[in-house]
Amino acid sequence: MMNEPRYLFPADYMADPSAHVFNDKIYIYPSHDWESGKPENDHGDHFDMKDYHVFSMDSVDGEVTDHGTVLRVEDIPWAGRQLWDSDVAHKDGKYYLYFSLKDKTDIFRLGVAVSEQPYGPFIPLDDPIKGSYSIDPCVFCDSDGAYYIYFGGIWGGQLQYYRNNKLGEGSILPLFNEDALAPKVARLSNDMTSFAEDPRDAIIVDERGNPLKQGDTARRFFEASWLHKYQDKYYFSYSTGDTHLICYAIGDNPYGPFVYQGVILTPVVGWTTHHSIVEFKGSWYLFYHDCVPSEGKTWLRSMKVVALEYDDNGQIKTIQGQ
Repeated sequence: MMNEPRYLFPADYMADPSAHVFNDKIYIYPSHDWESGKPENDHGDHFDMKDYHVFSMDSVDGEVTDHGTVLRVEDIPWAGRQLWDSDVAHKDGKYYLYFSLKDKTDIFRLGVAVSEQPYGPFIPLDDPIKGSYSIDPCVFCDSDGAYYIYFGGIWGGQLQYYRNNKLGEGSILPLFNEDALAPKVARLSNDMTSFAEDPRDAIIVDERGNPLKQGDTARRFFEASWLHKYQDKYYFSYSTGDTHLICYAIGDNPYGPFVYQGVILTPVVGWTTHHSIVEFKGSWYLFYHDCVPSEGKTWLRSMKVVALEYDDNGQIKTIQGQ
């Protein structure tokens, strides 16, 4: 059990860590922050992210191995710019890296790259996933072997441009008293490279079953989808963005609805907060990032890990981010 947070790779700035257990090791798939020199803005232009690394650990308090660069913007045929958050899934001896990237028209799509090893290198497909959009893919494998992909992020993540999976002409956020924009979920096809269905809303509701409102900024979804299963319940966790919380909601199936439960992580130093949750050798861990090592520069983030605990009712105990 790791009661105190640990920085995992102080030699460089890695963010948005997606952690998985493959072959009895923890593998971490983060985004990579580079100094862009551009002013901070809501489109994320200050995040000059142009490649991915993979990291592995035999234990959460052991040595962290950097497996080096496994995918670059210039490797991807349809690439424009900005390799944002990613995730990895394993099926039938292959590893699939799902990533957020702007295409040549500056629209975010979700891409796929494939490797025969969890540490890469990953070979990208020629085109993004048909019908994909926005950012922050998370792939979950259910106990029946079905794979689901969750995605979406507002502001720089462009989710506010879409309604019914269609790109509109303007950026329209709901009014404060209207239902908040929902993260998206779709079952993946057997080939792991396409949607088996049209993406649908993964609705987050309050204790009365009412969808959270856009003005409920301490609870509504912003970005950073993650799904894990605990005691046969589906835990959907996410970032509230401008209120800097990692929250969670619980559902009875992968599609939801998910009933809001509470806060996993209070605000950290820096603009964004992004996480993953994984079980390893009987204990649970939260992977996340903050900007403390870069002295508060919001575009340079460092990944961390800390123990995550549940109470007797399956509620996640809140972790203090500061």
